[in-house]
Amino acid sequence: MRQTSVSRLYERLGQPLELTHVCGGLETAIAVSEERIWPADLVGHLNLIHPQRLQILGAAELAWARRQSRDKIAHHLNEILAARPPAIVVADGSEIPGLLHGLCENFGVALFTTPQASAGVVDQLRQYLARELAETVSLHGVFMDVLGLGVFITGSSGAGKSELALELISRGHGLVADDVVEFARIAPTVLEGRCPELLQDFIEVRGLGLLNIRTIFGETACRRKMRLRLVCHLERRQPGQDDPTRLPLQQEAQGVLGVQIPRVVLPVAAGRNLAVLLEAAVRSTILKLRGVDPTQDFIDRQSRAITGELPD
Repeated sequence: MRQTSVSRLYERLGQPLELTHVCGGLETAIAVSEERIWPADLVGHLNLIHPQRLQILGAAELAWARRQSRDKIAHHLNEILAARPPAIVVADGSEIPGLLHGLCENFGVALFTTPQASAGVVDQLRQYLARELAETVSLHGVFMDVLGLGVFITGSSGAGKSELALELISRGHGLVADDVVEFARIAPTVLEGRCPELLQDFIEVRGLGLLNIRTIFGETACRRKMRLRLVCHLERRQPGQDDPTRLPLQQEAQGVLGVQIPRVVLPVAAGRNLAVLLEAAVRSTILKLRGVDPTQDFIDRQSRAITGELPD
């Protein structure tokens, strides 16, 4: 079960959200207890259906409450607070109703107030929880920023991953992480890769040892994080091993945390310029993301040639 706490949330977002702690304990956990629940779903506007989630009350919710009878509002608030939500935030600079204040003190639920707009508060809390409670995995490889695309370079030990990364850095691309990459699923189809704090800026190259890329190449040679868009696998050809398909009709993919990421395999051999090949793979991937598929274009051109539709 992935979890954080109200105190950690207050520590991280108290200043950006201008939160003021009014009453209630801060030790309550904020957790994802079921796989079908997305972390961003743990926060929202006043929610009577999911009272156990972090509740945001803005001017619209308080205006609705003022139109209802006191008994009805007291009943709803008792139901919500009995479910022990992590916290309640009164936004839009609204005055905290005395009934809400008293019930939060009785149930020990953290109550906050902020002058910021409720919609913006919800958005920032959802972004924070999506990252804080995201599914994570650590994978072996090198993560690079190549032409603005997050590329994860994999391969067996000695395949030349770090050497390729060093060549790419010398060509103006950026390093995110070497050896160990931490990936987090921050949205249903979005994976974000970062470097463990201990390894930041360093790359290990056989024969040279550890190199500090930021010191050698400058600030622009390192990236803090990137979205994973392509996996590039370096493969040494073994005697008797079949050659890879020359014209694959379908894009190969690799699953990471349940997200399918496009994957290319680059055979490693003496004399091959892997940096150029990887850059070409990245450019091709960018074109595919824009709806341009060279393989399909060639198949369509061949079909037109067979049917005689191409000009002489």
